[in-house]
Amino acid sequence: MLQIALPNKGVLSDDAVQLVQEAGYRVRRDRKELMVRDAANHVEFYFLRPRDIAVYVSNGVLDMGITGRDLTADSGAELVELMPLRFGKASFRYAVPRESGRTPDQFGGLRIATSYVNLVKQDLARRGVEATVVHLDGAVEISIQLGVADAVADVVQTGRTLEQAGLVVVGEPILESEAVLVGRDASLAAQNNGVKLFLDRLRGILVAREYVMVEYDVPVAQLETAVAITPGIEAPTIAPLSKSDWRAVKAMAHKKSVNQIMDELSALGAKGIIITDIRTCRI
Repeated sequence: MLQIALPNKGVLSDDAVQLVQEAGYRVRRDRKELMVRDAANHVEFYFLRPRDIAVYVSNGVLDMGITGRDLTADSGAELVELMPLRFGKASFRYAVPRESGRTPDQFGGLRIATSYVNLVKQDLARRGVEATVVHLDGAVEISIQLGVADAVADVVQTGRTLEQAGLVVVGEPILESEAVLVGRDASLAAQNNGVKLFLDRLRGILVAREYVMVEYDVPVAQLETAVAITPGIEAPTIAPLSKSDWRAVKAMAHKKSVNQIMDELSALGAKGIIITDIRTCRI
């Protein structure tokens, strides 16, 4: 039975559960349940604190887990990133009071509040800066106002919370984070068919979220130009119509480009342009 950890709460939890559900696994649970067994797919899902998942997986207690790249890096656990999951994106940044004007290279002798002690210590060591790292479990942005710290290091998504506390981010991101699937080693899929299936299913959902299916009819005279607009993954599907000088075309296309594609096909004289979502796929 494959054992996989999912975040039990926080910004990653709902998206992680939705992704796994869309991949065909049973993960619906009562909020108090710590484990859900999907007998049909031979998987047990354990709902754990996101910060603890890396530890359980690295110790071999569980096979894989979904957590944040920032939490994995801060844990110091020996893990491999099996797959980035394209949600929960955020930057891990330093922030200081607006009037400070200090950059991270000028943090020598200061107190830096953070929930990610190891990440900050590693970055300071890389910079050759000696500073005191103050460990807080959360709400680090208030620490400067309360006189506990001179600067903070925290995960930043919109930056609104820092702005409300009178802080501004400084320096380049320490780490770009997002939700990731982690495991003990990169050969898991080769060793276990259940792991390979899980990876393939998740990958299918992630690809489907970025693509749509484009279908349209186009005059033969414009077919070559139309195919250049919608080249598909390998090549588009082209079929004859009852009108001998027209063809039906079907191809996958990037979702972010869909409106531009429709504009260009319409200007080319294409008719019956239809865009449909893809639930999952393998490419």
